[in-house]
Amino acid sequence: MKVLVINGPNLNMLGTREKEIYGNNDYKILVALIKKSAKERGISVKCIQTNYEGDIVTAIQKAIDKFDGIIINAGAYTHTSIAILDALKAVQIPTVEVHISKLKEREDFRQLSYISLYAFKTIIGKGFDGYIDALDELLHLGD
Repeated sequence: MKVLVINGPNLNMLGTREKEIYGNNDYKILVALIKKSAKERGISVKCIQTNYEGDIVTAIQKAIDKFDGIIINAGAYTHTSIAILDALKAVQIPTVEVHISKLKEREDFRQLSYISLYAFKTIIGKGFDGYIDALDELLHLGD
């Protein structure tokens, strides 16, 4: 199984950004955790992070015939990007949406997720462990 992990805007600022929400661990620690957990499960994983919506759309489009699953934390684009939703719908790759923070406890504008309109599973508020749960969801899809 091959999985593409997409992280959106400002996730490169983990460890610096709003520590009371996102904790002290940085993006490098997140990527290392994902890669280690994927390897333990026999999953090949590619992690990308970008602050640009178009780059996320392009990465999703290029995933056709290369990846069996997508894990996406689109950051703020979760609440604004119909383009990312449309890209996910176009490629039809099983997708798990992940959010580190507890969106339900945050601002009103964070309550709408366009990504969740396509993703078969949304994992919210489990910190970095949400990505590990997402790997397991993809691994056991169809069991």
